[in-house]
Amino acid sequence: MKYSEQTLKYYDSINNVGEFDEKLPNVGTGTVGSPLCGDVMRLQLLFDEDDLIVDAKYKVFGCVSAIASMELATTLLKGKTIEQALAIKNSDVANSLKLSNIKRHCSVLAKEAIEAAVKNYLEKKGEGRNDNGK
Repeated sequence: MKYSEQTLKYYDSINNVGEFDEKLPNVGTGTVGSPLCGDVMRLQLLFDEDDLIVDAKYKVFGCVSAIASMELATTLLKGKTIEQALAIKNSDVANSLKLSNIKRHCSVLAKEAIEAAVKNYLEKKGEGRNDNGK
C-alpha cells in the first residue's frame, strides 16, 4: 500500500506518543477500535483549570495511517476548548493526510477517540453528558 506524503510526514515525526496518569482528575482517557480489525487507539487529553486542552498523548496498535491520524489529531487538539475539540471532524484528519478510502476508518477512530476522552474527562468532573456527547 502506498501512503501519501502527508501521512508519512506525521508517521515519521512522532511527537505525542506517551501517556498521562489516567487517575488524575484533569486527564480524560478514551480507547477505541478493535483488535479484530487491527487498529486500537488510546488518547489522553490533559486539561487546565479552564478546560483548555494543554497536552495530548496517544498510543496506537495499528497501521501507518492509524498512527498518523492520531499524531495529527493530538497536534490539532492542543490549545483547544472542549467545544473546539469536538468540532474536529474525521474528514479534517482524512483530508489533511490524504487517506485513501480504505484507510479513512483510521480518521473515524481518531474522532471517536476524541469524543471518548472528552466524555471521560467530563464524567470525572461530574459533568457527564446525557445527549450523546453533543
